Amino acid sequence: MKGYVFHGPGQSAWEEVPDPAAKEPTDAIVRVDAVTICGTDLHILKGDVPEVRPGTVLGHEAVGEIVETGSDVRTVRPGDRVLVSCISACGRCRHCREGMYGQCLDGGGWILGHLIDGTQAEYVRVPYADLSVHPLPGTLTSEDAVLLADIFPTAYEVGVLNGRVRPGDTVVVVGAGPVGLAAIAAARLFAPERVIAVDLAAPRLEAAKTFGADAVAYASEAPEQLVADLTGGLGADVVVEAVGLPETFEMCTRMVRPGGRLANVGVHGGPATLHLEDLWIKNVTITTGLVDTYSTPTLLRMAAAGRLPTGPLVTHTFPLDHMQEAYDVFGNAAETGALKVVLGVPQHEVVPVHPTPPTA
Repeated sequence: MKGYVFHGPGQSAWEEVPDPAAKEPTDAIVRVDAVTICGTDLHILKGDVPEVRPGTVLGHEAVGEIVETGSDVRTVRPGDRVLVSCISACGRCRHCREGMYGQCLDGGGWILGHLIDGTQAEYVRVPYADLSVHPLPGTLTSEDAVLLADIFPTAYEVGVLNGRVRPGDTVVVVGAGPVGLAAIAAARLFAPERVIAVDLAAPRLEAAKTFGADAVAYASEAPEQLVADLTGGLGADVVVEAVGLPETFEMCTRMVRPGGRLANVGVHGGPATLHLEDLWIKNVTITTGLVDTYSTPTLLRMAAAGRLPTGPLVTHTFPLDHMQEAYDVFGNAAETGALKVVLGVPQHEVVPVHPTPPTA
């Protein structure tokens, strides 16, 4: 088969690789129908994630069809259409029993496209399939479903739930890329008073408005002042950092109010200064996290019911073998306007939902 292989910082290619084979009785082999590219993949290509070894197939998000299962797999079978989660979970270790699947102690966690071959290929081996793939409802297209493999659970769990967004809050999302936009949409579910989006790019700020931002600010034009003006000088109740740079993290610490929460979602490739000389007295809670994907079944139900705005996030689609072109478009989002790119996207018969007719 072919896959998109990392060969070291700045080096990658769509090339022939060995077909995956089941190694454990808990494995499943999935034929990839739709896959997407994550900002984390760009971090890997830059060399920010040194654990990824040259020769690894990248990618950790996919929709596809089960073609083979190990003898211990019980929840899916060949022919099932599934979502491949970005997180694999053994379900038995202490962390998994506490719902912290991202910290799995028995060979799970974020492993696809990180520690083992990932989803940006024609086929992928998924360990611990019972907890790591999710059967898809017929009402959900592959293009929409693939966004629930990572960005929506990440935005929802690491941003909105960790930030404890509550009704009446002022929420600031710094970074209006795909995860930031998903965080805006997810925050709206909790009826905040206002959501403010901060970014450098005008197209992304425009997109933020369509996802529910009440106000937008350019990162280069003192967004801290806008937040202060809109909150009577108090600051934001919740700030979500969705970029992963020292300067954006430090900006977030200046926006949060005393007693507020800062939820870091961005992937950081270097250290950031924590100004405890200013923060120690403010009762600020700072959270970090890798997504656990415990919310995926809930989000799938919401998406199938039309409660999540997945569709507007996909700005570009490509055949699966146009992987390098897709990376070029996604990696140059400032010029291309890309939010989320999806590859493959085969035609799938979507089952319409009709209300049950009244009985006579």
